[in-house]
Amino acid sequence: MPEVTVLTRAECHACVDAVQDVQRICAELGADWSSADVDADPELRAEYGDRVPVILIDGAEHGFWRVEEQRLRAALASSP
Repeated sequence: MPEVTVLTRAECHACVDAVQDVQRICAELGADWSSADVDADPELRAEYGDRVPVILIDGAEHGFWRVEEQRLRAALASSP
């Protein structure tokens, strides 16, 4: 099962919503997930800072600004 990462930043309401959605979906599917603060890493901030929250699957960008539940479920189900 792939690993999902949610890139967030402090005081971001959309980030809180995305983390809750990813946590719920990954728990249902048995997928690992984590979150990372884009502002704690200059490279992440430069790459993704204007689009948080960002959803990564195995380090590759899957989406940003909101979780598209059906699309995320499909991506996790189709991964080797």
